[in-house]
Amino acid sequence: MKRLKYIFLLTIITFVSVSAINEGNDPDKTLVYVFDIKDEIAKPVFRTTENAMGEAMNMKADVIIIHMNTYGGLVNVADSIRTKILNSKIPVYVFVDNNAASAGALISIAADSIYMRPGGNIGAATVVNQTGAAMPDKYQSYMRSTMRSTAEAHGKDTTIVGNDTIIKWHRDPLIAEAMVDPRTYIEGIIDTGKVLTFTTEEAIKYGYCEGAANTIEEVIDLAGIKNYEIKRYTPSALDKFILLLLKPAIQGILILLIIGGLYFELQSPGIGFPLAAAITAAVFYFMPLYLEGLAENWEIIIVIIGIGLIAVEIFAIPGFGIAGISGIVLFVLGLTLSMVDNFMFEVDAVGAFNMVTKAFLIVVIAAIVAIVGSIIVSKQLFTSSPFSFLALQTTQETDKGFVGIDPKQKTIIGKEGTAITVLRPAGKVSVDDEIYDAIAEVGFIDKGSKVKVTRDEAGQIFVLKV
Repeated sequence: MKRLKYIFLLTIITFVSVSAINEGNDPDKTLVYVFDIKDEIAKPVFRTTENAMGEAMNMKADVIIIHMNTYGGLVNVADSIRTKILNSKIPVYVFVDNNAASAGALISIAADSIYMRPGGNIGAATVVNQTGAAMPDKYQSYMRSTMRSTAEAHGKDTTIVGNDTIIKWHRDPLIAEAMVDPRTYIEGIIDTGKVLTFTTEEAIKYGYCEGAANTIEEVIDLAGIKNYEIKRYTPSALDKFILLLLKPAIQGILILLIIGGLYFELQSPGIGFPLAAAITAAVFYFMPLYLEGLAENWEIIIVIIGIGLIAVEIFAIPGFGIAGISGIVLFVLGLTLSMVDNFMFEVDAVGAFNMVTKAFLIVVIAAIVAIVGSIIVSKQLFTSSPFSFLALQTTQETDKGFVGIDPKQKTIIGKEGTAITVLRPAGKVSVDDEIYDAIAEVGFIDKGSKVKVTRDEAGQIFVLKV
């Protein structure tokens, strides 16, 4: 009887668990999971793709549809998305809603099926830099190979006619190559000197599109799916927050808070709110860049070293020299490079330079605004109500008896005392059982030697060995 109770309890737990996993999914309907790629192909788009396809797997979706409209972007990111699509156990369809250019074409060709809006375009996958100029052939060669292999991944049909073997690719690899290389010639399709871009009708004719559609629902109908349920990817609050923090305007504000917080902290003793604000802003600045793979560990370390050198210059070394200048350079360099994808330095020197220049201007402008603004705010904050009570507003005039040094030092001139430390040339002496800081007029004076006070200047007494 007791064993039957355990079996009954286990059955209920299993039923509840399975119900929770499949909650909201109708087992009699085909689950279609939809997410968008409608921005420049960059790290945030890969993050979206990874999250969306992971969620589709967890939901046990039957089909994934990518709603695409993009002019392209970074090749390395597109390649990562392409690989994820090719390795997907769930069929992936792409709905090209107007444009699938460059990196977008590579992603589309990786999908199991392509559907396009009438009037849409797919192709023009030549690798270019930020100015639109074609990159050297070694980059084009890699892209040609990637486009060909992606098309080949969809297989081919082999027919033997007599002694001839006829191969018909589901997606012709030569067409994919022609989207990259203007030297490629395909009879009846493209002449040399031109990069191939298909319209919707041309893509259908040559096997690069399964049909024309205006909506996701029409795509599903064309795919032959009749009884279905659509689930759409919704970015989490964290994803939305990360995308917000990646906006240049927000990055500029965070840099302003970092520098402003450090400035105010240096103006006040102890550790307080300004430092906490600077650290919080630094976390929000680097967190999304690090998660998106833009900021590397060494770039963050450079910023920390820069701040350390500036602090050493201010607190430990008189004046402002090599340490301070090096600290400022490292601080600005770290903030700047953390905004730039390091892959750009490998594939596009001109584009990388442009991106670094843009990031550098954001950092410098934010720094100037932060410093000037901090100076103005600090003056206004402590000289006007309601915060004027936080700062001393009165002046201690000397004619009213206020002095900045101990007047007693004037009375010991000519008196003798004892050196209680070695004076090299500064040290301490005892006169009339009082201890004073003193400087030897000539040479060094050993501890225990008799000394005589010769003069007092700016609050500093001078002594001679007796």
